[in-house]
Amino acid sequence: MGRRKVEIKRIQDKNCRQVAFCKRRKGLLKKAKEISILCDVDVAVVIISNRGRLHEFSSNNSLSGMLQRYESHVEAEKEINAEIQVAEHSKYSGFTTMGELLQTTERQLEETNADGLTVTDLINLENELQTALIQVRSRKTHLMLESAKDLHEKEKLLQEEKKHLEDNIARIKKNTKVNEMSDLPAPHIICGQQRVALNFL
Repeated sequence: MGRRKVEIKRIQDKNCRQVAFCKRRKGLLKKAKEISILCDVDVAVVIISNRGRLHEFSSNNSLSGMLQRYESHVEAEKEINAEIQVAEHSKYSGFTTMGELLQTTERQLEETNADGLTVTDLINLENELQTALIQVRSRKTHLMLESAKDLHEKEKLLQEEKKHLEDNIARIKKNTKVNEMSDLPAPHIICGQQRVALNFL
């Protein structure tokens, strides 16, 4: 008999809730340790119980270091997003296609115009190129996913057609075999013909 599926909602009974917390906490920390070893990654888990007790796990024995890395990563992402937002409002954000942006960038970076560009202009160009590159990669990923989905659907249709053809072939073979058996003369007729031939001899 299979295990009963547990409904994911708050456990009302206090004792049952505490038992479930202890079991699942141990399981979660065990899984975190396993993934850190198997996949060679840094993992940090922080659990605070409803009583305010702290439970933690860090694969590199430095939870504070992991938290600092996390905070620096979040700050870097915020800075990148802010730069992208600034770039979207720059004087280069009016270009509708990647080609137009590249052509303008190429013109402005020619030696005759390079001296006229300020640091701000170069930063805006860089941010605009990064934004355009993100859009191109996103579009490429979308097209690849759509293509993979179409191929999967075609493969499914081909498998269904193959199964249908195999069923038809099996049915035709069965009907052919039945027809061949029905065309054979009855055994008593054959025996009678043989008996007549023997009497004749």
